[in-house]
Amino acid sequence: MSSDFLIKSINTDDYEKELELIGFDSSYKHKAVEKLIFKNLKIYSLTVPQANILKQVALSVGADCATHKEVITGKQEISDAILSGSFSQLRKIAQKLRFQPFGLKILADKIEEQLNRKQIQTKIVGILNITDNSFSDGGEFNSFEKAVKHFDELVQDGADIIDIGAESTKPNTKGVSSEEQIKKIVPVLEYVKDKYNIPISIDTRSSLVAQECLRKGASIINDVSGLKYDPRIAKVVAEHNATLVIQHSLGNEVNMVENVEYENIMDDVFYDINRQITLAKHYGVESIIIDPGIGFDKNLEENFVIINRIEEFFSLGYPVMTGISRKSLLNLKDSSNEEKDIYTLALNTLAIEHNVDYIRVHNVKMHKKLFETYKKLF
Repeated sequence: MSSDFLIKSINTDDYEKELELIGFDSSYKHKAVEKLIFKNLKIYSLTVPQANILKQVALSVGADCATHKEVITGKQEISDAILSGSFSQLRKIAQKLRFQPFGLKILADKIEEQLNRKQIQTKIVGILNITDNSFSDGGEFNSFEKAVKHFDELVQDGADIIDIGAESTKPNTKGVSSEEQIKKIVPVLEYVKDKYNIPISIDTRSSLVAQECLRKGASIINDVSGLKYDPRIAKVVAEHNATLVIQHSLGNEVNMVENVEYENIMDDVFYDINRQITLAKHYGVESIIIDPGIGFDKNLEENFVIINRIEEFFSLGYPVMTGISRKSLLNLKDSSNEEKDIYTLALNTLAIEHNVDYIRVHNVKMHKKLFETYKKLF
């Protein structure tokens, strides 16, 4: 008999299937799966007692916790921590923390929340730009007749939500007045209100536009400024029991901030969105979707870091939307929209694999076909 051993790394989400293939006891496999799935949690701003207790509890169950090197000496008053372990170990840590002082019972609840996100089916948000100067289809649907015709097409192609905007976010463009946005959007809302039962999102930074559109049947407000242009938009959304999409961006104008230097792109965007969530909740908003703002105030490398690490934003506890459709990060400035859609589709495959809740796209038909194929394969 050969003394060689054959070993293969397993990279899958379906550990139950892998356990079945080796003949594992089916009555115990759901518990075994939690021992096979690992997670790394970054916990911010712990005090010295909190950090030391967390580390000791982690070690007691065979997990690990990295903290600042001076936490053990007490020279560092506040420390972030990286807690690492299997789902099974992390649940045990949470159980033990419930009996610890210094508010660690609250941390236990937060850890449990990170382990309980359910698998979802990504939804397609179809883009309807009724603008003269949108970066990809400016002027193509800026008349009422063209706008409603394209709305019909987006529904027929399989969109789950339609996102209507009358103000371009293309670089070096001027803002559009609230009155002009309302003038363009409201007739479309009037057209669809008795024809379709589909959620409608309004892409606007204006509380006046949000107010009027929610009155006319929209149920989602997509604020690309993340409440930085007109914070009153949160109050309007709350009054209508609507959903607010909070996107990360640094400026309160349409144009992106140039030459931004982030200390840590993932932490900085995470912190910023969390602050804006707190603001929205202060105004009474209960239903929130977050968008890390791919393509806004970020360079090419930073955009791709976010795409590859998008699941980290699930930790905020809200559905996540991404919008990469036809954006400059594709590096296809002089290409046709058809070519841009192909590359958009390729990147959005990653979004689906990462379990993103919503993808915002121009070409709904192509993405619907991807979803159907993906279901058959997986």
